[in-house]
Amino acid sequence: MEIYNFDDKRRKMIGLLEKQGVLKTEEVKNAFLKVPREKFVWKGNESVAYNDSPQSLGNTNQTISAPSMIAIMLEEMKLEPGLKILEVGTGSGYNTALMAEIVSTKKNDVAGHIISIERIKELILFATENIKQTNYSDAVSIYYGDGTLGYPEKCIEEMYDRIIVTAAAPHIPNFLLKQLKKGGLCLIPVGQSFIQNLLKISKDVNGKIINEYVCNCVFVPLLGEDGNT
Repeated sequence: MEIYNFDDKRRKMIGLLEKQGVLKTEEVKNAFLKVPREKFVWKGNESVAYNDSPQSLGNTNQTISAPSMIAIMLEEMKLEPGLKILEVGTGSGYNTALMAEIVSTKKNDVAGHIISIERIKELILFATENIKQTNYSDAVSIYYGDGTLGYPEKCIEEMYDRIIVTAAAPHIPNFLLKQLKKGGLCLIPVGQSFIQNLLKISKDVNGKIINEYVCNCVFVPLLGEDGNT
């Protein structure tokens, strides 16, 4: 592989995201600094790992989102140490690692953890290896399954502080709402194939669901029993 100064590319990308106004907090900035994006792109794409654009994941028809989109989502999630997170759509594991960097520190003797669900077995293998190589395995569990049904599938227990969906849903999946804790947040793109609304969904202490529009976005379709079929 050709030698690149990835540290320099990473710092330049972070500077660009700050100028765009999408990278705001030290927690998210530090995560971008520490997680090497070049380790999560498809082999041969390392030279463009820090471009602010989606990157294709080989022949899986999936992508890593553009850094600016990831920054928007991470900032909106208001992550902190000790949180339990459900991620629907592992992809390469890059977003998973960024979240793990922020939440894995213990809070009240409880370490945060990411449960990530992926339906493409090739990506499970790819992401698992990437997470291992970057030393986030203790904070991440990756499972094969239908993320539209939550995890465990069709469980109605409120168990997650945060839920993030990295594919476009035609509507908000019912079991994701059920598994979100009171006081929790869910971030999900909802809409048609070519453009969606990124929604931030909160559940108040009484269980009331509140939807907030964040921005327009474009994601690959969320496939599953309660998604696109």
